[in-house]
Amino acid sequence: MYEFEIKNMTCGHCASTVEKAIKAADPEASASIDLAARTAKVETKIDPAAINAAIEKAGYPTSFRRI
Repeated sequence: MYEFEIKNMTCGHCASTVEKAIKAADPEASASIDLAARTAKVETKIDPAAINAAIEKAGYPTSFRRI
């Protein structure tokens, strides 16, 4: 599991966009978005850097760490 810190995620639409980006990168991923904390916890079998890139491509600077 990885936790992504998502800067500039400020509303429900942002959270939805981030979740769609995660699912586009890995349709099998399980994602839990926490808008208040500006984080996404993602269970994935692919390289987390690919998910990070997808979130950034959607317009949200992010970083991640394994949890």
